[in-house]
Amino acid sequence: MNGGHVAVFSWRDSDNPEAGGAEHYLHQITAGLVDAGARVTVFTAAYPGALARESRDGIRYVRRGGKLSIYLWGVLLLALGRLGPIGRVDAVIDVQNGLPFFTPLGTRAPVTVLVHHVHREQWPVVYPGLSGRIGWWVESWLAPRLYRRKQYVAVSRATRAELATLGVDPARVAVVHNGAAPALSDNPAKTEHPSICVVGRLVPHKRVELAVDAAVALRASYPDLRLSIVGGGWWADELAAYVSRVGAGDFVELLGHVDEETKEAVYERSWLMALPSLKEGWGLVVTEAAQHGTPTVAFRDAGGTTESIDDGESGVLVDDQAGFVAALDHLLGDEIRRKELAEGARWHARKHTWEQSQLNFNAVLAAALQGHVVGAD
Repeated sequence: MNGGHVAVFSWRDSDNPEAGGAEHYLHQITAGLVDAGARVTVFTAAYPGALARESRDGIRYVRRGGKLSIYLWGVLLLALGRLGPIGRVDAVIDVQNGLPFFTPLGTRAPVTVLVHHVHREQWPVVYPGLSGRIGWWVESWLAPRLYRRKQYVAVSRATRAELATLGVDPARVAVVHNGAAPALSDNPAKTEHPSICVVGRLVPHKRVELAVDAAVALRASYPDLRLSIVGGGWWADELAAYVSRVGAGDFVELLGHVDEETKEAVYERSWLMALPSLKEGWGLVVTEAAQHGTPTVAFRDAGGTTESIDDGESGVLVDDQAGFVAALDHLLGDEIRRKELAEGARWHARKHTWEQSQLNFNAVLAAALQGHVVGAD
């Protein structure tokens, strides 16, 4: 990629107040491209306080449009060569977060599609009714046909398998896992009282209410239990109202969107992390928490959790809410088992570094530039 211009299309950048693990992944991948000598332009949605154009850490950002108009702006600027001083585009990364950017309509450059997970279950939750059905039709029928000859990158084998159910050829889907930064301390100072954290965007499909319900149920056995919820999002007010409604305000703290140091401090002090999410392509927070010796309890059918968690070794996977509460209950009460999982979590997390993720993604993009595809063995 030395000297080549890579145009990246993503509905959010990592500084967006609504950013989550997918945006952090993209930030790491684009940083790796810059280190490899590429010139990178990230096209993303506008948001309050953000400049329409800026350059930072060797990456050029162009921001236009909102939740839906961003897709029209993106393909238009691409087709017109208006993505900044470098008009020519040598390669495109089209981040498909439910909806694609339709970039093949605006360029002849090789397009690589990045997918974290398929949104089958999320459309009716976030967009009930006609809009959700249209969104799912675009994701499940139109996009696989428009991109049928393109290179795909999935963040887990689970996502690759789901893409196959939509007709995407696994031979065109490379898997590039999430990485994680090393923990600040090898000896995390856990709280003296039982503590659980939830980290992620506050949106309905993250189902944070299930973690609140679990904490309410567990207070009977652990009266000094505390639940810390880190993250922001458009569902924050609804969640706060729910916490109040179930009488959990005294032991559930809503910390909102925090800086990296505060987030790491929460990971470090928590006994366990709860991940009640409906769907995860990988679950970056699992690996981040694991670096701090904090094992995760998550739902098996979320998909990527079956890879970010080594069930029974680095965390626990469950099948329903009763199992979710039971697993948290068992681990809160069994210090030896909790410490075994904590050590397993550290080892599992250390297998996944951002440096390796960057190398793998760069290799996929280099192959695409040469007209080759990389996929399942």
